[in-house]
This record gives sequence, C-alpha cells and structure tokens, in this order.
Amino acid sequence: MTDSTDRISLATRLRNNFLTGLIICAPMAITIYLTWTFIHWADSWVKPYLPDRYNPEAYLKFAIPGTGLLIAITFITLVGFLGRNLIGRSIVGYSENILNRMPLVRTVYKSTKQIFETVLKEQGNSFKKVGLIEFPRAGTWALVFVSSDAKGEIAAKLNEHGEEMVAVFLAPTPVPTAGFLMFVPRSKLMLLDMTPEEGVKLLISAGLVTPDYKPSAADTMAAFAELAAEDRPAPPQKVGLS
Repeated sequence: MTDSTDRISLATRLRNNFLTGLIICAPMAITIYLTWTFIHWADSWVKPYLPDRYNPEAYLKFAIPGTGLLIAITFITLVGFLGRNLIGRSIVGYSENILNRMPLVRTVYKSTKQIFETVLKEQGNSFKKVGLIEFPRAGTWALVFVSSDAKGEIAAKLNEHGEEMVAVFLAPTPVPTAGFLMFVPRSKLMLLDMTPEEGVKLLISAGLVTPDYKPSAADTMAAFAELAAEDRPAPPQKVGLS
C-alpha cells in the first residue's frame, strides 16, 4: 500500500513539475519564435532592395539578423521627420495628388490611410475602452472594444430614435483578428475599467486569464452604503387610534 502511494505521489509530482516547466518555457519559446520570424520577415522585404555598398553583410561576409528591420525603422522615422516640415509636407501633398488621380489606387490609398490615422494617432479614441453588451440575447454578455461614437449618415439615421449610438468591435475567441462592427445604444453599453490589452488577454485565454480588479472608492462607498441599509432596522410604523 505504501509503495503504491509513493508511486502515485511521485507521478503527481512529476506531472506538476512538467506543467510548471511548460508554463515557464512555452511563453518564452513562442515569444522568441515570433520575434525571430518577424525579424526574418522584415529582412526578406528590405535586404533585396539594399545596394551592396550599403549592406554591411557584403563586407562582413556573414548574415546579421535584424539589419533589414533596423534599416526599415530608420527609413520610416526619417520619412516621418521630413513629413513634419514644410518641404516634406509639400512633397507628400504632391505625391497624394498623383495617387488621388488614379481611379483604383486612390480608393485603396484613402482607405488605408484613414485606417492607419485612426489607429495610430495619439489623439484618436479608438479602442481605448472595453465594455460589455448583451449579445446574442438578453442576459448574455459579450466583451467588446469601444471604437468611437457613430458618425455621418449612420449617426443621423440611428439618432432619429432619440438614442445616442456607439460603434463597438465584437471580437471572437481565441483569435481576435476578425469580428463584427456593431452600433449599440450608449445606454446598453457597460464600460469596464480594464485596458484593451487586458481585454485581449481575456479573449485569447477564453476567460482563463482574468485581469486584477480593484474597486474604486465610489464603488466601495456604494457597497458600504448598501450594507448599512440592509443592517438598518425598519422605521416604526404609526398605528392610528381607534
């Protein structure tokens, strides 16, 4: 009986050690693999267009991972610096005028530029908040990312009913790269305190990785008020004289 118990205990310890090691090693291995893959992808796009006299690998005779990525970051930063001054803005404006005269190209360019401006601009409010909506039916809640207030024709049509609408993005689990753009009434949207990054972790993990939550002072005071109201004795009722 003792040998069987010892074997079970040893097997349990080995299994727990393996799972602990998997939890430690798997995220590190996946992160390293994805980083290495992204570096090679950037190099494969940049290095073929790099002249040999500017390529350090032509002098060192061995590959240097990350050279293409570093050159791409430097080039993009330089273009951004030039685009912020008068001469650079003139060149960018002239190039945009040429693209806007091309029938098919201008549609792709305008759409792509609008997406990048919305996502990357610091003053943009896209995906800065996370909320809950009742979906697909009442009583069932789904996690959404708040995009912006409804604008343009959509806002005009939907606001006719006297309800302010908000654009939200409903992402699927566990790969939140595609989903549904939905317009919901602001009164039906329950905003959360978690960040979009925490919301993405919650989606990818299918609810296993839950962000820490610390109630605000207002929530704490409201909870104390509810407890005090429950403990407070009922006021005496007045009995009329017969």
